[in-house]
Amino acid sequence: MSVTREDILKALSRVVDPGQGKDLVAADMVRAPVFENGTARFILEVDPARGREMGPVLKAAEAAVGALPGVTKVQGVLTAHGPAAPAQPAARGPAGVPPPPPGGAPNLKIGRHPQPQASKKIPGVDKIIAVGSGKGGVGKSTVSANLAVALARAGKRVGLLDADIHGPSQARMLGLSERPRSDGETIIPLQAHGLTAMSIGLMLPEDEAVIWRGPMLMGALQQMMNQVRWGELDVLVVDLPPGTGDVALSLCQKAEVTGAIIVSTPQDVALLDAKKAVAMFRKLETPILGLVENMSVFVCPHCGQPSHIFGHDGAKAEAQRLGLPFLGEIPLHLDIRVSGDEGAPIVARDPDGPQAQAFHALAAKLIDGGLA
Repeated sequence: MSVTREDILKALSRVVDPGQGKDLVAADMVRAPVFENGTARFILEVDPARGREMGPVLKAAEAAVGALPGVTKVQGVLTAHGPAAPAQPAARGPAGVPPPPPGGAPNLKIGRHPQPQASKKIPGVDKIIAVGSGKGGVGKSTVSANLAVALARAGKRVGLLDADIHGPSQARMLGLSERPRSDGETIIPLQAHGLTAMSIGLMLPEDEAVIWRGPMLMGALQQMMNQVRWGELDVLVVDLPPGTGDVALSLCQKAEVTGAIIVSTPQDVALLDAKKAVAMFRKLETPILGLVENMSVFVCPHCGQPSHIFGHDGAKAEAQRLGLPFLGEIPLHLDIRVSGDEGAPIVARDPDGPQAQAFHALAAKLIDGGLA
C-alpha cells in the first residue's frame, strides 16, 4: 500500500507537543515527510534548548507514523533550529564587526538573531540557484564562482553566497580579504568582479578551522541569508558544501530556492555521490535544474590531443538516465585552476577566451530558461 505525504502529516497531527500544547503539524515542526520502499521519513525541527525533552515526542511521532498501513520502517530525525542564546558583549573591531570569539566561531550576531520568517523570500532577491555536489573535489566552487561572474557579465544583478561553512573558498577565488562591515543591524557584503559576495571565510583568518555542530551551521547560514544587505538581486548563487547535510537541508527549508545544479566529474565514483545529491533535492522538493560535467576533457597544450582523464560523458549519461537536463561540459584546464587560485575566476580574467565559453554557455541556458 502506498503512503502519501498527507498520510504522514495526518498521523503526526495526532501527536501533541506538550511544551506548546499544539500538535506537531499545527506547531510547524514537521519537515520533509516522505515515503519510499516501505520506509517513512520525517524531520522534526525544534528549539535547540528543548532538544533533550523532545526525545519522547519523537518516539510518539514515530509510533504514530509506524501504525500507518504499508509502513514497515520509520526514520524520524530531530534537528535544532531557533534563536541562539544571548551573546556576551564583545569588543568591536575597527570595521565595526565583532571579532571572532576564541575557538574559531565568528560572532555573526548583529542586532537580534533572525527569527523564522513567515515568507521564505530573501528580501530583494528574485531567484536563488544552489550549486551542490555529492562529494568534494569536483570543482563545485569553481563552477559557482564562474557561473556567477558569467551571469553578471550577461547583465544580471548577481550575489554569491559561500555556504560551505567548513571549507569556504570563495573569498580566495574572488580575491577578497577585507572583513565585511556592519551598520549595526546588517552585514554589508563585499563587491568583486561585478558580484555582491559573502562568505564565512571573510570573517575568519584563512587558516582557522570552523569547528561547529549542526545548529551553529544552520544559524550561520540563516544569518548570512537574512542579515546581509544583499540589495536588489536578479539571482543569488549559493555555493553549497559537498554532500547532503545540514546546510543544504536548511537552505531548501528556509529559502525559496529556484533550483539546484549538481556538479560532478565523469568518473563513476563521483557520479555515485552525485546521484545522492539528486535524491536529496528531490526529497526536499527542490527543482533540479540539471547536471554539469566538470573536468570533462583535458587538451594537451603540446600536441593538442584531447584526453578524458576522468572518463567522458558520464554526467551526460546519468542526466539522461535520471530524466534531468544536461547543462554542459567544463574542461580541465590549467588556466581555470590558476585564475581561481589567484583571485580572478577565468570568466573575469579572460571573458572572451576559450576556457570561459563553457561558463558563458551555462549562464545563457539558465537565462534562456527564465531561471536566472
